[in-house]
Amino acid sequence: MSLALESVSETNYESKATNIVSVRNLSKIFNGKVKAVDNISFNVPEGETFGFLGPNGAGKSTTIHMLTTVLKPTSGTAEICGYDITKNPGAVRRSIGVVPQEYTADEDLTGYENIMLCADFYGIPRDISKQRAQELLSLVELHDAAKRKVETYSGGMRRRLELACGLVSRPKLLFLDEPTLGLDVQTRVAIWNYIRKLKTEYHMTLFMTTHYLEEADAACDKIAIIDHGQILTIGTPSELKAALGGDVIQLGVKETELDLSSLISQVKYVKSVSRSDSSYRVKATSGEEAAPAIIELLRNRGYHVTRISLTKPSIDEVYLEYTGRSIREEGPGEDQATTMMRTMKRARR
Repeated sequence: MSLALESVSETNYESKATNIVSVRNLSKIFNGKVKAVDNISFNVPEGETFGFLGPNGAGKSTTIHMLTTVLKPTSGTAEICGYDITKNPGAVRRSIGVVPQEYTADEDLTGYENIMLCADFYGIPRDISKQRAQELLSLVELHDAAKRKVETYSGGMRRRLELACGLVSRPKLLFLDEPTLGLDVQTRVAIWNYIRKLKTEYHMTLFMTTHYLEEADAACDKIAIIDHGQILTIGTPSELKAALGGDVIQLGVKETELDLSSLISQVKYVKSVSRSDSSYRVKATSGEEAAPAIIELLRNRGYHVTRISLTKPSIDEVYLEYTGRSIREEGPGEDQATTMMRTMKRARR
């Protein structure tokens, strides 16, 4: 892909000594033929917020399951917090926290009891876990609801409890899978305020996935886009947007029998044109200058412009450039749809 910021297989933003995640030529093949993850390599430096984005079925979940030792890789290596995921999975698990997309807290237990249960799973002594539970409940502002059963919690409260449970082991690295899925905008903002506060408080590294690309843009230090099991590009949000090379014009034309790409390409400032049926996606160095010129040219040639829009470079446009579709157009897979429905149903309580 011409837009690639670098050869992804040679990505090395930081020296290995500072990488909390180091992945080299990692692959996962199911049933001997389905290559879910295909020879990926990347680093996550300590203290970074790393976004992992891709369409449904791209390999995100499989990669995260390997990094969290749920799945064994078919080939390749990865180190988490200095531990090999296949040679020392126990040490990896003790070093990380996971906040899954699905709500996992036991609804018949109180918030405090859920945190203590998670602490027991990690083998944390009770005198320590009791203190940590109180600290975490205060940190996520659930102290007043600590003795209430989780079934009485709102969606935002449940998500904050999931964060507290994921932090009880004081992890160096926290995996966040769709941390604000199903929440309203105001609650999403509040959750991200908590996440930032928790990251600062515990000096953590965050590895996240999200369907809200504006969140990735605002929160992530670097973003990797994965599709068909391969990482297509990695960079900071500003690098990825700059690599688009200009503004994006979406154009609709009534006439569908002819391809007008070569005609549109003649307009000053236009860098490239791609067509899908009667729609055209135009990249231009100056959209404000190119858009009216395109309209004028087409009208003078007898064509009818039915719609036109201009957008500045965004992470959504970057995502579209590499995957061929907007994340809003995908629709979830069957398994993910079931998870989303459960999560959103609970979030509305």
